[in-house]
Amino acid sequence: MTDATPLPLADGYEISTDARRIDAERVHRWLSTDAYWALGRAREKQDRAIEGSLNFGVYDTASGEQAAYARVVTDGVTFAWLCDVYVDPSVRGKGIGTALVGAVREHLRPYGLKRMLLSTQDAQGVYAKIGFAPLESPDRWMALYF
Repeated sequence: MTDATPLPLADGYEISTDARRIDAERVHRWLSTDAYWALGRAREKQDRAIEGSLNFGVYDTASGEQAAYARVVTDGVTFAWLCDVYVDPSVRGKGIGTALVGAVREHLRPYGLKRMLLSTQDAQGVYAKIGFAPLESPDRWMALYF
């Protein structure tokens, strides 16, 4: 998958990294009203996050409507942070989230990254299917909260 080439999915969906296809209004609505990690996020902040990230969208091939979203923050060399993964409730249970995260992994594989991290409160099973595992040494990791 190249940066603007869609990857076909079963059931009439495709994945694309073409940022021009992102429905920023829809992504903001999903995240700011339904995603526990982004509740209340301002539209301006979401737009800036989209602009500064590698974006992945899942689209209905018939209507073109966006059905899921994920973004990656990366230096493109050593590290990536997968975040804001969201699947519209109307299409959950079709494997779209798993396919999306798998497409992210495959897109980043040629970068030669040392690691890709994410944080999840409730979707460990989805990410485990793609190869994510708990941190080996969580006591080594620290965070700065603003």
